[in-house]
Amino acid sequence: MIAQPPSEPRIRVAFPAPAPAPEPGGRPEPGPEGRTLDGVALITIDRPQVRNALDAATIDQLVEAMERLDADPGCRCIVLTGAGERAFAAGGDIREMVEESAAGLLASDRFARWERLARLHTPTIAAVRGYALGGGCELAMACDMIVAADDAVFGQPEIRLGVIPGAGGTQRLTRALGKARAMELVLTGRNLPAAEAAAHGLVSRLVPATEVLSAALDLAAQVAAMPPLAVQAAIEAINAAEELPLREGLAFERRLFYLLFATEDQKEGMRAFLEKRQPLWRGR
Repeated sequence: MIAQPPSEPRIRVAFPAPAPAPEPGGRPEPGPEGRTLDGVALITIDRPQVRNALDAATIDQLVEAMERLDADPGCRCIVLTGAGERAFAAGGDIREMVEESAAGLLASDRFARWERLARLHTPTIAAVRGYALGGGCELAMACDMIVAADDAVFGQPEIRLGVIPGAGGTQRLTRALGKARAMELVLTGRNLPAAEAAAHGLVSRLVPATEVLSAALDLAAQVAAMPPLAVQAAIEAINAAEELPLREGLAFERRLFYLLFATEDQKEGMRAFLEKRQPLWRGR
């Protein structure tokens, strides 16, 4: 395994994100001459020589970049992907973890950084090509949506290393796939091919490998064109559905629905509909 110096950037951020080329399956057009997507950011985990393994420095840089974009009102959707064609993120950096102790893990509270990702208000989309294993699978599941290439492979193989998933794998995989299937995958460490992941509802869209980033950016542009406050409310309501009993979830949804009638965007959206014109969202 080739290690990167801790100070070397592991995360690339493009904001606004480059737009996909006009032809079907066209790759995004980087550079000042290329078109960009208004309100969309693209974050790339840039460690292809180690299949974008998620060591502590990479997670630190990733969380910092995502929180910085989340604080920017101009950013309305974030696409997260991995560099190269082999992996979205192939898991945690085992060389870094092999000598860890229970006391050291408790003291460092390394997974608190992952919890900060769950508190983002900006919608997030994982564009997954190749392996998304261990921490990579957990990172993809922490996003609001997953666009998967047909060569994507998901899995939680930690059991083969003598541990279990520690960044949400047992919890999010169970909610996405159900208890029985999550049990099988976690207890055997079996990989989950993209087609099977799509059939069981883990991913939002399944596309050819060459189109995954373009499809994710296209989806992000659609989300970014929606009223920001309503998008945030919808994400909160859908996430609450996994944790609240139905009666409480309905009450929570209803409160958010009522609160949106205090926004300028609600008035603009309904007036634009009646006037048969495109709405102008202001996020307030």
